[in-house]
Amino acid sequence: MTGHKARGDGGMSAASMEPAVEVKAAVTDFLKEFSVFQGEVKYALQQQEERLTMLDRKTMTYGRPALSAAAELGAPHQKAFDAYLRSGDDDGLRGLVLEGKGLNTAVAAEGGYLVDPQTAETIRSSLKSTSSLRAIANVVQVEATSFDVIIDHSDVGTGWATEASAVAETAAPQIERISIPLHELSAMPKASQRLLDDSAFDVEGWLAGRIADKFARAEAAAFVGGDGIGKPKGFLTHTKVAQDVWAWGGLGYIATGTAGDFAATNPADAIVDLVYALDATYRANASFVMNSKTAGAVRKMKDADGRFLWSDGLAAGEPARLMGYPVLIAEDMPDIGANAYAVAFGDFAAGYTVAERPDLRVLRDPFSAKPHVLFYATKRVGGDVSDFAAIKLLKFAVS
Repeated sequence: MTGHKARGDGGMSAASMEPAVEVKAAVTDFLKEFSVFQGEVKYALQQQEERLTMLDRKTMTYGRPALSAAAELGAPHQKAFDAYLRSGDDDGLRGLVLEGKGLNTAVAAEGGYLVDPQTAETIRSSLKSTSSLRAIANVVQVEATSFDVIIDHSDVGTGWATEASAVAETAAPQIERISIPLHELSAMPKASQRLLDDSAFDVEGWLAGRIADKFARAEAAAFVGGDGIGKPKGFLTHTKVAQDVWAWGGLGYIATGTAGDFAATNPADAIVDLVYALDATYRANASFVMNSKTAGAVRKMKDADGRFLWSDGLAAGEPARLMGYPVLIAEDMPDIGANAYAVAFGDFAAGYTVAERPDLRVLRDPFSAKPHVLFYATKRVGGDVSDFAAIKLLKFAVS
């Protein structure tokens, strides 16, 4: 009897344990799934909260009055660029033509921001109206790090031959390559964050004006007297030789005959000699270049019949003319003085080339000069003489 009861208890215990194990496994799986579901719900709520926070921030940022009437009516990229300048918010730039980069702005692939087209055009217009030699030089836009000019400055030799005489070998033309490297021109104006937060402040106009002024002055000086080291090479830094012994590689000059001044007798003769020292093919498109002080002295000159050599432009915006040729006032040209090359005459569209990259990059830095915000703008530009026969100089010396 006892053995029978033992077997009965053992059989019931085994049968009752199987449902208990299944229930325990089911509860465990449910708890796991519930934990995963709870995590997903928590993540979704967190994401929703972040989106609502971002929406509130954007609403506060863009709810302010526009920079100006022009900004209110401008394209979306203008508003995005304005938001970036004011607060560093670059969300609006990602879907537009401006692309956010890293902190390194040395090359386009590694950093910086491209200025929106309207602002960049404003800066280029200011450069054309204020930067001296750019107005008459050959300006090219390149995507490389340098611009090469190929010059054929010689001629094919010829000779007369009779029917029976042998034909002698003649000289072959020579081709020369002039490489103009592009250098980085930079400006870094700053403004306080409070000023940027002022809704009435024209950020784009301020930035364009400051950068244009800095770039214009730096370029003007470099195109005339730059040494070519980290900057464009000015035409006055090249070798200068008397026109009578001129050879390719230097600029020819005419002397006034008096140290530091025009000749006391017939001072205008030096101007006439300078004009006709230039080949006729270049004279058709030639211009004078001098500063205001020199122009003040030259415009008093008269020819043998008492007529002024200088004449003002007949219409607004037209340059003054000297002996019928336009005059460009470049303040970076030297003053009249002993051995000074104060006047240049030539076809600068052929004689001097300005090479530049079309992009202008601006990087906003709100950290380095707190509480001010720095705007680091860079532009790649180079310049050099591209035809030594196209430019002549007037030297204020005896010889």
